Amino acid sequence: MNSNEKYTTIHYRNYLGLDKILDAQHLRSVAVEGEEAHEEMLFIIVHQVYELWFKQIIHELESVLVMFDQDRVDEKNIGTCIGRLDRVIEIQKLLNAQIAVMESMTPLDFLDFRNHLFPASGFQSFQFRMIENLLGLPDEARLTYNGCPYFSVFSDENQQKLKEVESKGTLFDAMASWLERTPFLNVGDFNFLDQYKAAVAKMIKKERNAIKGSAYLDMHEVEMRLKMLGNTDTYFQSVLDKERHDELVSEGKLRMSYKATIAALLINLYRDEPLLHLPFKLLTCFIEIDDMLTTWRYRHAQMVQRMLGNKVGTGGSSGFAYLNETAIKHPIFKDLHNISTLLIPRSELPDLPVEIKKQLGYYYSSMQKS
Repeated sequence: MNSNEKYTTIHYRNYLGLDKILDAQHLRSVAVEGEEAHEEMLFIIVHQVYELWFKQIIHELESVLVMFDQDRVDEKNIGTCIGRLDRVIEIQKLLNAQIAVMESMTPLDFLDFRNHLFPASGFQSFQFRMIENLLGLPDEARLTYNGCPYFSVFSDENQQKLKEVESKGTLFDAMASWLERTPFLNVGDFNFLDQYKAAVAKMIKKERNAIKGSAYLDMHEVEMRLKMLGNTDTYFQSVLDKERHDELVSEGKLRMSYKATIAALLINLYRDEPLLHLPFKLLTCFIEIDDMLTTWRYRHAQMVQRMLGNKVGTGGSSGFAYLNETAIKHPIFKDLHNISTLLIPRSELPDLPVEIKKQLGYYYSSMQKS
């Protein structure tokens, strides 16, 4: 192939496939009634744009999964993964903003063509289900769709694709496995968990004494402050007691293993150490993606309530009630959110041994001249 063949010319329209894209808006109000419902064009385009962005999100998530689904993650790839996950977050911001565009259509405008949508429904978005599966929403945590599994609305081929994502491993699985391989939990004489337990006990004792000895709090306020402070038998128990943690996992209240949870805790507590900057940012990305997805579910539910009130959805679901419930029950990275429960002030953190500080920092040496 010569240079002229390698760099052939192509027109903007052809490169982007604009003829197909711009000819993909077919108004059923025109086809069925012979009269255009003006707002139907907006409805179609907004949902088509959603699907295009879903395709890009899947493209990013699959690439991150490939880099993380390894026995040993190349540290050079962490920054790349963060960049791509940050891109997903920015796309999610656009998806949430699009709801406001949709809400420029009034409920009465929507009724001009809603009867033509049946039985089509957003529940039938295969790409959205792919995103949920790639991130790691477990099948057993899903709400059923009209009493049926979520995948029942798809073809046999697409059902198989969804099951393959679950069986091959998700980003949640890959992240948890990566955390389990985190070093520094037990190096030489330093045992992070033992040091953390001692720091928690010391912190709680000091704060309880300060609250009880305060001259500015009445008995009710003292009681409330102590309740807010908690103790080693309340929310710290899941990390101070491995058996209790494992019980919560078996009950479905936690998903990450004990070791992965301890590693995530270490990364959050010592995030200021240079070598932990990127791991902390990576975990933050997963939390933000989860938050954005939950926000989208809430906003979607609110939009449906605004447009339909308590009407049944076009796909036969309960509409607003179902969507609102998914926002409550479908978060994926709750274990990472729970780490905030276990944090203690920087002033109470156990000091890291010098050797570990060196491993977590940037140290430079110069060659001595001979």
